[in-house]
Amino acid sequence: MAFGSSRVAGKHRGSSRLSRKTAGYAGIAALATTGVVGTLAGPAFAASEPAASTVEDTGLNAVVVAEDLQGEIETQAESQQRAADITAAKAQAEADAKQRAAESKRLAEVKAKAEREAAERAAREAERKRLNTFVAPVEGSYVSTQYHAGGGMWSSGSHTGIDFHAASGTSVHAVGAGTIVEAGYGGAYGNNVVIKHNDGTYTQYGHMSSLDVSVGQQVTPGQQIGLSGSTGNSSGPHLHFEARTGSQYGSDIDPIAYLRSHDVNV
Repeated sequence: MAFGSSRVAGKHRGSSRLSRKTAGYAGIAALATTGVVGTLAGPAFAASEPAASTVEDTGLNAVVVAEDLQGEIETQAESQQRAADITAAKAQAEADAKQRAAESKRLAEVKAKAEREAAERAAREAERKRLNTFVAPVEGSYVSTQYHAGGGMWSSGSHTGIDFHAASGTSVHAVGAGTIVEAGYGGAYGNNVVIKHNDGTYTQYGHMSSLDVSVGQQVTPGQQIGLSGSTGNSSGPHLHFEARTGSQYGSDIDPIAYLRSHDVNV
């Protein structure tokens, strides 16, 4: 009795699981050796592989090659990552160093500027004090004739200033900062100088042998304006000194009180 076609044992049998797995490994190996892995393996793998004619093809050779190349890829990737991390860390360190250097430079410039400004303020203050300082007209001298002393030597009947003892040729100084408003021969005063000071007062220096300043000139405290002498109505070498509220004769004030009010010890 005939039945439908039947399967014949031993023919056209499907591949076993082991065979399929081996084939899969072989496919992976083929892909690796012809693709990415091939580029990484390079001549080293080619050189290390035995000749095809001397290696028995077990079906597992490709699997071993694929596993070796996978490890090589991972090792190379780790090495590249470490190199990248080192490069990034170095770049960051350089950037941090530049930033610290820039900040240090900025702070140094700020400090230098502050020190310059402080020095300039100190210099201005010192100059202001110097210009507001008063000194004696003759250094190391003393008053030989007092203010308002009486006698026939003075046309007004009394002395309008004070006399400082000074040998002929002694240096005469401006007592304070100001402007020369008179410099020349002044009759009974002989060679004389009149200075208008910054506070609006005036001082006069008479009987000098020579003058070192001219009208309009600015002078500072202690600056030499001439040398003492005995010109004009004088009984001998000395310096006649007056303090005034104006530039003209007759506006005199007590010169000792004037100098002492400016911290000059006479």
